[in-house]
Amino acid sequence: MQRSLQRSDGTWLLTDGHAGNLRQARALAAALPCEVDREWTLAPSPTARRLAPRRWPGAARNAFGTAFASALQAPPALAIGCGRQGALATRLLRLQGARAVQILDPRIATRHWDAVIAPFHDGLHGSNVLQVHGSLNPVDDRWLAEARSAFSALLELPSPRVALLLGGSSAHLRDEDAVTGWFQCLGERVREAGGSLLATASRRTPPAWVAALYRARAGVPGLFWRGDGDGPNPYPGLLACAQHIVCTPDSVNMLSEAAATRVPVQVLAPRAMRGRPSRLLAHLIDSGRLHAFDGALELGESGEGIVPLRETARIAALLRERLGLPVQDIGT
Repeated sequence: MQRSLQRSDGTWLLTDGHAGNLRQARALAAALPCEVDREWTLAPSPTARRLAPRRWPGAARNAFGTAFASALQAPPALAIGCGRQGALATRLLRLQGARAVQILDPRIATRHWDAVIAPFHDGLHGSNVLQVHGSLNPVDDRWLAEARSAFSALLELPSPRVALLLGGSSAHLRDEDAVTGWFQCLGERVREAGGSLLATASRRTPPAWVAALYRARAGVPGLFWRGDGDGPNPYPGLLACAQHIVCTPDSVNMLSEAAATRVPVQVLAPRAMRGRPSRLLAHLIDSGRLHAFDGALELGESGEGIVPLRETARIAALLRERLGLPVQDIGT
């Protein structure tokens, strides 16, 4: 049975507009589920950009412009923010009576929000902190089925269909060459298996990675999406239609979404990662959901013995209980 927050309990999403932050906020709202009245793409003042989520005299008037300052006079019942700017916005709304949920460590005391959702690998603790393995995302069986239908042409490619998800440069990635060193081997394994290689890049993908992958996939059926010039991003279709996923180790969001599928997932050069994100890699490898790519494709049947990482629904249930969110039936 589908449920939603009562219409009188309006919900706002507040982020800096970065895709990863907006995706997490939307995923949480959908999982609660609640009807979103407004999505704010915050345009911070220079002071807000520097100090958020800390307050200063006049923050309510000056942090995000006149439209937001006016909106503070009629706050929603629930405000969901992600990232530092979202944290300041939801903190200000809470002072006006909204219930405030912050996604990601705000880097100040968590008492300024009703609930803070932070990755386990950040090590944040508190009475109102909900810890999540990886990041919030929309990937579940229904999402995958819809993506499979939208990108059904991918199902016509030769099996095994291997998706390669490319991130890129990161402060936590020690050795980019350690990643590209596996591209040629991966291409050879897919070629030997008679399969196809479906790859996507991100804005952070270094040109050297792109060039190396072009060489590695020579003679292998599939696709390589590099940006908007190649048409719509097939990333959802790759997650939905792949029979095996290989990804670079640098993106928490990408690792979390790959692990939310029901296919085997291998990661290139996990030891090249350092810092807090490496703790997520270690957890996923220790739990058996992720495996290091060592030159062999660990092909298997989708769903066979695989427990997908589905943290968003768990966190939403905890949040509903913690905040006592009212719900009403809106049909089946």
